[in-house]
Amino acid sequence: MVVLAASIISKSGKVLVSRQFVDMSRIRIEGLLAAFPKLVGSGKQHTYVETENVRYVYQPIDVLYLLLVTNKQSNILEDLDTLRLLSKVVPEYSPSLDEEGICKNAFELIFAFDEVISLGHKENVTVAQVKQYCEMESHEERLHKLVLQSKINETKDVMKRKANEIDKSKIERGKMDKGGFSSLQSMGSMGSIGRMDSGFGNDTGISSGNNFGSGSGFGLSSEVDSFSSKPKGRPSAAVSAPGKGMGMKLGKSQKANQFLESLKAEGELIVEDVRPSANSSRAAAPPPTDPITLTTEEKLNVTLKRDGGVSNFDVQGTLSLQVLNQDDGYIQVQIESGDNPEIKFKTHPNINKELFSNENILGSKDPNRPFPAGQSGDGLGLLKWRLQSKDESDVPLTINCWPSVSGNETYVSIEYEASSMFDLQNVVISVPLPALREAPNVRQIDGEWRYDSRNSVLEWSILLIDDSNRSGSMEFVVPPADTSAFFPISVRFSATSTFSNMKVVNIIPLRNGSAPKFSQRTQLVTDSYQVV
Repeated sequence: MVVLAASIISKSGKVLVSRQFVDMSRIRIEGLLAAFPKLVGSGKQHTYVETENVRYVYQPIDVLYLLLVTNKQSNILEDLDTLRLLSKVVPEYSPSLDEEGICKNAFELIFAFDEVISLGHKENVTVAQVKQYCEMESHEERLHKLVLQSKINETKDVMKRKANEIDKSKIERGKMDKGGFSSLQSMGSMGSIGRMDSGFGNDTGISSGNNFGSGSGFGLSSEVDSFSSKPKGRPSAAVSAPGKGMGMKLGKSQKANQFLESLKAEGELIVEDVRPSANSSRAAAPPPTDPITLTTEEKLNVTLKRDGGVSNFDVQGTLSLQVLNQDDGYIQVQIESGDNPEIKFKTHPNINKELFSNENILGSKDPNRPFPAGQSGDGLGLLKWRLQSKDESDVPLTINCWPSVSGNETYVSIEYEASSMFDLQNVVISVPLPALREAPNVRQIDGEWRYDSRNSVLEWSILLIDDSNRSGSMEFVVPPADTSAFFPISVRFSATSTFSNMKVVNIIPLRNGSAPKFSQRTQLVTDSYQVV
């Protein structure tokens, strides 16, 4: 009682794909499949044909036959159930149901057949499980792709920044040539413009401006913010980092432009691209230039119910210290945070806990032992905290999805509503879709959209959510589908403020001398944010 073979053949008898589940010679299976078209008569309503030795259970698919070859003792009801499952699996791996499409996806179909039938017997699986088993997702491969994407994003940012610096240097040089001494004087008066760090808050009030020396004014372009040409004149999340004194190198203009043009030719969006990758915030962060850099980061893990309510809400925060020179490590850090009793703090084992509890000062247990310098990444973690809640009012962004089937179409309406606590940047709402032959028909949207046909995901992007657009909606239409196919919805975004309102108010030196300059970076990011 077994399935001997599962095959896809044309109506003329040409074998396109055949997978045998028992030991059979090639001559025998070719003979069985060649005899099938002669046994099928026109106008018959049966779905099986029997001979002396085998039974053919088949189903027409456009101009093809999906065929099971079984022995005569096999259960016809189980065979029909297997055939129905295979008929649902085939379109998932071959959207084009013709000879060319089947031959192009032959190996994927064979792997799928192996997941449905094992040793001639049907496995208890669904179409979704077959797709999951065939994907064979690798953590190492995913990590490699994330690292590669991060490098690509970093390279694009560098090329954009250098191209902007070159263009601005040309403009400033032209102004100086035309305006003479008055132009040079006006440029010199702008030397106090400080470098802005997008995505991070700096509450220290310390200027990191570039001082001009010996009458040279060409270092200014590296300190001016870069804006992308987006609607409503909003600045993009990418801000020019310091040019590190490279000044005006016009010799690289052609190479930079060629690189940008090649990226555009490959379909990359250079300025208008608002879809951040998983590591975009990390890649865009410039290396520390101040003696002391403190990074406040909160990671958000949220699971929302599709019918309303919070299933999981967890915020994990970290305050990290990065010291460039060892001599600047003899310090203490004074902080302040919001008065939220729900937040639980935990200090590093080498931090004086009594000093932190009484005065909100983070200092080493041994005052003669400096904080280590040259730490990689964000540096040394001084303080951690956690916030858990079941209150839906704490959620910064809620998603409401309403799929409804009407006739031969499924209408999906999605709306978001953002809390006034945060201004959210680079928001991407990813909606899974059933397997489609064409992109969905987006009829109305507040923002931009992109269809990922490989993963069958519709990405809704909003560059910035602030007081002008705390709510928005999107509506699209797809062929008939189960309403559960549009979940879980994944969301990612970032913000420059946190739940804890953690701030560094002062750096206290432990040795004689003034406190070293410091900068502070603040960021809220999503680790896992889903609507299930």
